[in-house]
Amino acid sequence: MRYGWLDEELLQKPGAQKDFKVEWQWIRYLVGGKMFAATLTDGEGHAVVSLKLEPLEGEFLRSQYPDIAPGYYMNKRHWNSIRMDGEVPDDLLRELAEKSYRLVVRGLPKAQREALGL
Repeated sequence: MRYGWLDEELLQKPGAQKDFKVEWQWIRYLVGGKMFAATLTDGEGHAVVSLKLEPLEGEFLRSQYPDIAPGYYMNKRHWNSIRMDGEVPDDLLRELAEKSYRLVVRGLPKAQREALGL
């Protein structure tokens, strides 16, 4: 796995929690009970991280990077899966993780956002 720093990066976000969804065999990263990232194995046996992005940005990135695909087992318009053994630059993956977190936080009720200090 190329992105050994990813777990720590995701858990540093305010209010972030991690769990393991046994029936899916996924590690999920949640804020306010809503998932903003997941690590899993895709249908081809590759470890991936799935992140939520604005649809147009996701489409653009998928056209630029062969290691970014529509979200595996996710809403393919909003979620994108990035291969963990791929060539997506670390800085870009950090940026995408932050955008995914912010998109999910933006959808939380105001009281939850304020409790997170956001």
